[in-house]
Amino acid sequence: MSSVHNVSFPQPCITMVHLCGLLTPQEEPVPLKSICVTLSICEFVAGVSATLNYENEEKVPVEVFFVFPMDEDSAVYSFEAIVDGKKIKAELQEKMKAHSSYENAIRQGQQAFLLEEDKYSRDVFCCNVGNLPPGSKAALTLKYVQELPLEADGALRYVLPAILNPRYQLSGGPEDSCLKMKTPVIPLEDLPYTISLVATISSQHGIERIQSNCTLSPTEYLDDKKTSAQVSLGDGHKFDRDVELLIYYSEVHSPSVALEMGKPTQKPDCLMGDPAAMVSFYPDIPEAAPVTCGEFVFLMDCSGSMQGPMSKQDKSQSRIDAAKETLILLLKSLPIGCYFNVYGFGSSYEAFFPNSVQYTQQTMEEALRRVKLMRADLGGTEILIPLQFIYRGPSIPGHPLQLFVFTDGEVTDTFSVIREVRSNRERHRY
Repeated sequence: MSSVHNVSFPQPCITMVHLCGLLTPQEEPVPLKSICVTLSICEFVAGVSATLNYENEEKVPVEVFFVFPMDEDSAVYSFEAIVDGKKIKAELQEKMKAHSSYENAIRQGQQAFLLEEDKYSRDVFCCNVGNLPPGSKAALTLKYVQELPLEADGALRYVLPAILNPRYQLSGGPEDSCLKMKTPVIPLEDLPYTISLVATISSQHGIERIQSNCTLSPTEYLDDKKTSAQVSLGDGHKFDRDVELLIYYSEVHSPSVALEMGKPTQKPDCLMGDPAAMVSFYPDIPEAAPVTCGEFVFLMDCSGSMQGPMSKQDKSQSRIDAAKETLILLLKSLPIGCYFNVYGFGSSYEAFFPNSVQYTQQTMEEALRRVKLMRADLGGTEILIPLQFIYRGPSIPGHPLQLFVFTDGEVTDTFSVIREVRSNRERHRY
């Protein structure tokens, strides 16, 4: 009996990653007979066990690949196959060793499996199943865990993609469907395979309701507090669409803790041998109201050193030009109703307006015009005097002061500047 080798992820097995299921090297699908899915959802995490049953109806053995789509928040932890009663289970090996073991088994006519992640599409996994004898049946079982996304209304969403049923196309289906392949087109009622899905949901939050785009059995609550429930797909479901489940918890924003004991067969102090706790919380953060207040004061260094290049490597733009670009962006992004002013400083300083003005279309355009005229021609870098002037000016009620400084850092009397800022730290953000 050969081993399955779950390895690192080299070349993709199939070039057209939208073809999924059990395929030959010529991308012909092996007949799918049934799909059985067991879904266990605990709080915000789903554990999925999917068994897909195939049969080789050809008269010769074929080498086949199993390709399946995975959500980027999913992680495969088990893969096994039963071929003609022989059970083959995956194990993790170093990449080159795994490839060598797989090729040796194939040359000897044995069943061997090689599980890989598609190099070019990280949400597609591929498994070389190896030789499938004529008339033989293969049951492939994939187990993975997945963090479930939350919808805008607070529902958890689980999706089992219909792309896993690539044997037949449905008549009347959309022309651009990803299920379209070189396969027969038949009515829905004549599909030769079925799917069964049983979902068990548990949450300390309490389960309010479960909805689906497919027919479900009535929700069966497993306890009086409605913290555990079970549903299943209706009989005869033909997997003609993605199976979507929406789970609504009663108190989804309440934090919860789930504890799982370690496996007694594992050694202590290892990942699977020690207990593990999962803390789940979905905070209810109110949407922040848009900022409509504030006094924004911009100090632009117009000293001679700002005429220098941004760096020794890039001399295409001066420091003053780069600072002006950023200042223009900020001026265009201020909230309506705030107050603002712009100061250019060097050995002297000058303000665009005598005092901070209300931000309007007119005052913004005037400020933008003057920013474009700014030059690095004011001598030294003396920021202390304009800072003192700003701090001693009158405050605008309801509009806290925020200062933005654009400088290359070559400031005169650094310690006095730091002392001035520190003494006024209670009345502004800097």
